[in-house]
Amino acid sequence: MLNGTYMIKNRNKNKKAASLFTPASIVLLLLGVIGLLSLADYSYNNTDPAHTTWTHYGGSPDQSRYFAAADITKENVGKMQVAWTYPSGDQQPYFFSPIIVDTTMYVMGKNNSLIAVSVLSGKEIWIHANLMGLSRRGLNYWESKDKKDKRLIFTLNNSLQAIDAVTGKTITSFGNDGYTDMREGLGREPSSIRRMQAMMPGVIYDDLVIVGSAPGEGFFSAPGFVRAYNVVSGKLEWTFHTIPQPGEFGYKTWPKNAYKYVGGVNVWSEISVDQTRGIAFLPIGSPTYDFYGADRLGSNLFGNCLVALDARTGKRLWHYQIVHHDLWDVDLASAPQLLTVNHGGKNIDAVAVATKHGFLFVFDRETGKPLFPIEEKPFPASKMPGEKAWPTQPISSLPNFTRHEVTLETLNPFFPDSIKQQWHKRLATAKSGLYIPPSDQYETIMMPGALGGANYGNTASDPKNGLMYILTQEHASTYRLKKVESPKMDLSVDQIAQVKTFYASTCQPCHGKNMEGVTGPALVNAGQYIIYTEFKDIVLGGKGSMPGFTHVSEETLEALYRYLGGTPRSFNFPRRTNTAPPKGPVVASGGATIKPDAQRSAPMTEYPAKVKHPKDRYITDYGTEWSGLAEPPWSSIVAYDLNKGTIKWRKPVGLDSLYAKGDPSKGSPGGTLRKGMVVTSTGVVFATAKGGKLYAFDADNGNILWETTLSYEANAQPSMYTLNGKQYLVINATSNFTRDSYDYSKKPGALPRGYVVYALPTSK
Repeated sequence: MLNGTYMIKNRNKNKKAASLFTPASIVLLLLGVIGLLSLADYSYNNTDPAHTTWTHYGGSPDQSRYFAAADITKENVGKMQVAWTYPSGDQQPYFFSPIIVDTTMYVMGKNNSLIAVSVLSGKEIWIHANLMGLSRRGLNYWESKDKKDKRLIFTLNNSLQAIDAVTGKTITSFGNDGYTDMREGLGREPSSIRRMQAMMPGVIYDDLVIVGSAPGEGFFSAPGFVRAYNVVSGKLEWTFHTIPQPGEFGYKTWPKNAYKYVGGVNVWSEISVDQTRGIAFLPIGSPTYDFYGADRLGSNLFGNCLVALDARTGKRLWHYQIVHHDLWDVDLASAPQLLTVNHGGKNIDAVAVATKHGFLFVFDRETGKPLFPIEEKPFPASKMPGEKAWPTQPISSLPNFTRHEVTLETLNPFFPDSIKQQWHKRLATAKSGLYIPPSDQYETIMMPGALGGANYGNTASDPKNGLMYILTQEHASTYRLKKVESPKMDLSVDQIAQVKTFYASTCQPCHGKNMEGVTGPALVNAGQYIIYTEFKDIVLGGKGSMPGFTHVSEETLEALYRYLGGTPRSFNFPRRTNTAPPKGPVVASGGATIKPDAQRSAPMTEYPAKVKHPKDRYITDYGTEWSGLAEPPWSSIVAYDLNKGTIKWRKPVGLDSLYAKGDPSKGSPGGTLRKGMVVTSTGVVFATAKGGKLYAFDADNGNILWETTLSYEANAQPSMYTLNGKQYLVINATSNFTRDSYDYSKKPGALPRGYVVYALPTSK
């Protein structure tokens, strides 16, 4: 079964209330509603209690980025000005999204510290320093019902940890002496997993934190199971196997035993929760390897699915697969939006998900039934050895928000002639279009490519009025598959003989004839998990009881490293260590002490024994260096009216919008739009965009009501809070500009790198 819906009983059905409505009264009621709709476009609600705080990454557990307050309106938003700032120091927390609890704002800042700042005074309350490896995009807040226990829950270097939100100190009773190892419970040897932590925070439901992961996108990456942990004990409460195990629903959509070696199928982005119904909505990513799937033939549930789970138990309620057997890295990367829409004359609680390839899908939140038709359409077959692209893909009937092809006619007109001629030749042999399978025989130009479309932080909504907003980008990616060669294949016969001689005389007595380890550790595929600079230092300088071998040449070192499965000078960046505590009220440093692995196992690099698999593996790079390939605009904000199933308005944003007006000096052929929005109950939509741009749009028509340029680029999700009835907008402006000519940090009057808080001027 590719897509399935599973009915949930309405737990809030009131039969007595339903009996009060007769057919005649219903007709009168509908006539009244129609009359009201004819008098006004949309009514805005300033008293929505579920959206008056910003204690979650997306404002609230539904990730709507919606805020209910009456202070800032369409009429006065043009008067917005800087209220106060908090500098981040030398630290550049590019993607960290602040949360605000009561009168405290939690930010990431100097020396990789987590900092509590008073919104009353802008002063630091406490600093927990040296949290190197803290989840880059934010954290979760939880408090007990009596408000006596307040916690910040976050991931740090593959661990889940908790800090007291009041004192800033690590809660050592959480997990195992202060942390839970997230590498455990994945069906792989935990010490072999190098990467598991998602850079996005999870989501809180009651006393659970539901978290995704980012295990990597290569062959044999770890599986991306979704898990829920108790926020007090740190104990694992439930696991949803995104790659089904034997006997589970969806197992037959994979080859037998694929769960032993396939990875990914993870939620690296934002999980949305319907608090009333207790439903968690998972936007699930692609299986690995992303662009060649001969070892995972089938539709591959639950890859690229929107999945509804019982948030308390992790039980699947329904799912819909957006892409079958993904070969294009079309993750579901943006937050599912929970809206109430008027559909077929009835108000329906819906969930809508926007995709990286420019489609919008809308479902009944309880049943999973599509509200707008979805058609399975045929697409080309793959000609790669062993590959079988799925013959059809779901196409939404809603208008798409991106283009899907690059042609000579749509090529960027601002390219110089030399570049145009280059692309004329490439386009003559390349293939471009929706769902063209990647190949080793020709280039595939995918529009939009790996960056989206809609990416993380790029969706928001007005939940009660059925309006959804998407920040979208149209950057193409170019792909061409190539066969994977073993690192040893890069060595000549003479080099292999030289390495074997060196190993036998120098390494074998301690590490074993077959690198299995004797008195020293095993070295099988050691190059996969020891960076070259570290490897070189160990061989030349020694470590522990191992002496140094200073006579070894650079050529021999590199050959030996390749023989052990590594690639010299590829991603060989030593891990930064903790630095001295910053100035200020430092209360702790480093988080919980994580015990080192007793023995570090090598990552999986080959298929398990006796498991049938393809002879060869193929890979490709992302090919995003030509992201401004098609004609602009490349970045836009799009408003959908899901009551009607139409695009309400669309506006170009950022420097791209100036480029689109024909002035190439004002734009840049490239860059990403991983930005954010805040939708207010008064009909104002705030949005950040490329080039340090910050806008306030009219929610009804997209007209710009106010705009400003930040001193630094903003790449994080904006936040909002109120204090004594006054409304504040928080922007993380800490990223560097990509073009020196538009480096506003060097302009007169520039603000320091940090968090900028905007508000209306205080009346005198």
